Amino acid sequence: MDRDLLRQCLTYHGESLFNKLKCEQTENPDFQAVVSDLSKTTSESKGEEPGSPLVEQFIARKADILFCPAWKTATLQEEEHEEGEEAAEPYAIMPPAELFMEVSYEERKSMLYRDLERGDIVVGRINNIREYGFFLTLLCMAGGLRRDIEDLELSALCHIREIPSTGNHDDPLSYYQVGDFIRAGVKDIDRYQEKITVSLQPTSLTPSLKHIKLGVITREELPVHYSRSVRAASDSSETYECILQSCHGYHNPSVVDYLLEKVGISDAHPPSMMRGLQSKLFQEEDFASAIRKKQSASWALKCVRAGVDHFKHGRHVEAMNEYNKALEIDTNNVEALVARGALYANKGSMVKAISDFELALESCPDHRNAKKYLCQTLVERGKQLEEQEKLVTAEGLYRRALSLDDSNPEAQEALHKITETIQVSGPQHTHTHTHTHKLASMHPLYFGLTINHMLTIMSTSRLCYTYI
Repeated sequence: MDRDLLRQCLTYHGESLFNKLKCEQTENPDFQAVVSDLSKTTSESKGEEPGSPLVEQFIARKADILFCPAWKTATLQEEEHEEGEEAAEPYAIMPPAELFMEVSYEERKSMLYRDLERGDIVVGRINNIREYGFFLTLLCMAGGLRRDIEDLELSALCHIREIPSTGNHDDPLSYYQVGDFIRAGVKDIDRYQEKITVSLQPTSLTPSLKHIKLGVITREELPVHYSRSVRAASDSSETYECILQSCHGYHNPSVVDYLLEKVGISDAHPPSMMRGLQSKLFQEEDFASAIRKKQSASWALKCVRAGVDHFKHGRHVEAMNEYNKALEIDTNNVEALVARGALYANKGSMVKAISDFELALESCPDHRNAKKYLCQTLVERGKQLEEQEKLVTAEGLYRRALSLDDSNPEAQEALHKITETIQVSGPQHTHTHTHTHKLASMHPLYFGLTINHMLTIMSTSRLCYTYI
């Protein structure tokens, strides 16, 4: 168990949580290994206000999961250069949450001294220069924790021995002026006397922050979260939501993947507070991507049903819009492709209808209606081509129709007639093979009565097309 994290938790909740932990985690060897240290922490905690019994019970029962040092399920991303990261802004860099909350001055100050650690980075402005160093008015934290503290009016001392010599100057302080912005590392914190000392030496930083340059910075180099805090503080209309939506990183389509990688959580094997979900043996269909695919298919099917209803009432434009919406949600939705193909066929757009039916069969080769409608549409398209004297192409469509349904009498008859026509005409001359009836009147069953019935929903759970 993470000893430091447990200690912080007990410092806040006090003895009542400790007693619950001893009851719930009595058989946990990791807890027993740290229980003696925690006893001391509990005796020193203030415990001024009673905590929530429900929250404490939850923490006690889930302690082995909550405080497990190996909860991360993916390799942590290498820490990037802070300046480059903020410039690219792969995620929304926001002002601290307390800026938008009613947190008292004393509480914020107490939290700062509690959370600030050696090696963290702070940014301040020089307000006084003495022979032994200079004093900073702290503006914000810029490494480790990110917090804006300008309104707390805290000062920090940077001693002359913590200032690297610059160039040929004998006096390191001669390089600095009142009003300069300084990025420095936290050297020491006296929480009782509330004193902070800082350093410009790279050795004062934690290893993960070694790459950050300390010293004088320009106004443009101030942390992004601080600049946005200043803007929010000066304009009451700048709400959390407004700032969030204006951040470039908020609109990054890969932001979720980036943040998961940043904190070491795998999207495939995420950690959970539910013990049953700690298993590593989940089926592929149980993961978010598979579930999302099912949800999209279900949503698309609702659009198809709405389109069918529009079609049955003669609202063809509205029907087409619903079918297109369904295919935007689920690109390969078979029922949407078949329904749209049938609508195209009914409107005489045979080429588009054939394309939709073929796409449907690519996803579901055994789809009965897709096969049936494609066969009929190929025959009708072939007759269109005959009228244009494209006999060879029409013959190919009839043969293709018969490959889908070798017992289709229309395709058989059409192929027989066109074969005779081609043989009689010969290769040098082709007679015009005209029909005695037009496309819409030749097959009223297909283009009239049938189309209204083949787009009928037979049940609420599954869409199917039928003939009567």
